[in-house]
Amino acid sequence: MPAELTFETARVFAPLLTPSRYKGIWGGRGSGKSHFFAERMIGDSLAEPGESAGVGMRGVCIRQVQKDLLQSSKALIEMKLDHYRLGQVDGFRVFKDVIQTPGDGVLIFKGMQDYTKESVKSLEGFKRAWWEEAQTATRGSVSMLQPTIRADGSEMWFSWNPRRSTDAVDAMFRGTELPTGSIVVRANWHDNPKFPAALEQERLDCLRIKPEQYDHIWDGGYATVLEGAYYAAALNQAKMEGRIGRVAPDPLMSYRAFFDIGGTGARADAVAIWIAQFIGREIRILNYHEEVGQPLASHVNWLRENGYGAAKIWLPHDGDAGDKVYKVTYASALRAALFDVTVIENQGAGAARARIEAARRLFPSMWFNAATTQPGLDALGWYHEKKDETRNIGLGPEHDWSSHGSDAFGLMCVCYEQPTIDQPPPPVSWRTRLGQNIATQTALGT
Repeated sequence: MPAELTFETARVFAPLLTPSRYKGIWGGRGSGKSHFFAERMIGDSLAEPGESAGVGMRGVCIRQVQKDLLQSSKALIEMKLDHYRLGQVDGFRVFKDVIQTPGDGVLIFKGMQDYTKESVKSLEGFKRAWWEEAQTATRGSVSMLQPTIRADGSEMWFSWNPRRSTDAVDAMFRGTELPTGSIVVRANWHDNPKFPAALEQERLDCLRIKPEQYDHIWDGGYATVLEGAYYAAALNQAKMEGRIGRVAPDPLMSYRAFFDIGGTGARADAVAIWIAQFIGREIRILNYHEEVGQPLASHVNWLRENGYGAAKIWLPHDGDAGDKVYKVTYASALRAALFDVTVIENQGAGAARARIEAARRLFPSMWFNAATTQPGLDALGWYHEKKDETRNIGLGPEHDWSSHGSDAFGLMCVCYEQPTIDQPPPPVSWRTRLGQNIATQTALGT
């Protein structure tokens, strides 16, 4: 075993060299976060071969789903062992599904979805748990792991490329309250002093060919735009032009609320509402609201609490669809709440495509208040075509979590009132009678 082994690491990872219960690295491709944790696993195995128990350090490398070892971190750790010329004489022996470490320790590679509340207890006594691709971790799996890795000096490591702010790992380490003993750093390609030339070309190609994906892939931004989504290019253009930022309402202009109707109950579709003002040729999008399973009163309260009590409301055609028992419609209930309501007629089989095309046409005129519309922007960035992969044909918009906000957005676009240009008054002709000037307002040519 070597008396001393030096690992060179990027400066961005320096805070993680301090012992801590939780360690996290989030960011984009090429940052070296996986390489850092792979080297730390080897280094900790060398440094702690089990002083009192006489058993080396036990570690587990985790993914949420791992169908075979090709999907695990095992190959990367083997590569690091070869790089540092560490082998059997140093206490490391590589087997098919495990790696033996100094002092009869072990590294194992598992998928968390294969564990139950009972079987996860087999990890008791493990001192390191590294969760790679942690953006796919579920809250249930994280909750099972936390109380299991509890040996003195134990640590849990998480590395991930963010996907959505609601993912369990982001809620845990990027929310308002972090677990006690957490060190979390952001690392991207420019933090990696060993960033390879091949990846640099990939990065530049992504910036050129798929600019809407660049922030997520390379800079660790949330996956707000799905590749091939209907509005991917339009959202990217709006971001580049600074049309997603701070947008203030005009107090002299009316508010307009555009609905997609859901229902009540936990399994109902979401109700989505966009709030906008049409000012000149600009569409200023000020707020977004979405709830699942709540009664109409909840949405009315949201409108009033946010200052939209006098908003004009537009509903899709089913706004006039009545309840079979109570004979109440969204339109009638909102009118009873003293709102000005318009129900749009059924546009037929091509309604979805008409909404999408209207939205694409109007996007250059839109300005979004980022602080209050981000969930809606997430929906627009995800709204995409359902595909028949066998025949390579489109089957229309995918009906998923993103479709409710996107349908309400499309309704706004088809309802957009193109502003009229003020016309000058008709010319005035004069004639004199009995010494009095009499103005006769007549149009030329009549």
